[in-house]
Amino acid sequence: MSQQNKDLVVKFIKAFSDGDAVTAETCLAPGAQTVAKGFGKLSGPRPRELILATTAAFKETIPTGLQPHFVTVTAEGERVVVEFEGNAMLANDTDYRNQYCMVFTLENGLIKLVNEYYCTLLADERILPLLADVEAQR
Repeated sequence: MSQQNKDLVVKFIKAFSDGDAVTAETCLAPGAQTVAKGFGKLSGPRPRELILATTAAFKETIPTGLQPHFVTVTAEGERVVVEFEGNAMLANDTDYRNQYCMVFTLENGLIKLVNEYYCTLLADERILPLLADVEAQR
């Protein structure tokens, strides 16, 4: 079971990183949410619909994909903890590198909750303006 949970979480992170909302959706339970810990504007809870919308927007904001480099993937029961580093070029040709630790809680083989730990201030500075541009174009 632990390996299946690890595989699902890695699949989700890769889909999220590549802006693949269709694949990301297959990994999420109904009512899933993420909670970005920190003090930036991108901190706080995001319901399933917003997770998927943000994922889709990443196709435009991070055309290279986040390119996750996995450091550790640890599973125990219904919990998976992943440390990874992202290294991307943003749509405005700005370099974006951030470090992540995500704690996933699964239920019935799908992701129910993700607690995200990353530099939200860096994300606010580099990604938030691009997300705002995508939203304005819709």
